[in-house]
Amino acid sequence: MAESRPTVLGDLAHEVRSKNAGPFWTTMEVFLRDEDGYRIAADESFLDEHVVARLYGVPAEDVQMFRIPSLNVVKISFPRPVSQASLRDRDVHSGQHHVPLALLPLPERAAG
Repeated sequence: MAESRPTVLGDLAHEVRSKNAGPFWTTMEVFLRDEDGYRIAADESFLDEHVVARLYGVPAEDVQMFRIPSLNVVKISFPRPVSQASLRDRDVHSGQHHVPLALLPLPERAAG
């Protein structure tokens, strides 16, 4: 019998990606498949600045969120913990930062 895994934010998306937004900021974008997925991802009771702060260890007041319903996109930006290409930078392009966001479990009411 195969184990089922929880439905996660990435399951609703065409793409979840992260990238540099200059040497001091990271931006992540969630491109949702449809309006239903967007409605879940854009719901502040599911995904807000405090959730992002918890996932990435940044202060909630530093997180910027942009909900773009006409494109079914949620965009998130926050300061990088260390500047790009500095001695302690482990992801110069911020290319792997999206993974915790993509793996965020959906609320029970949305997953079913």
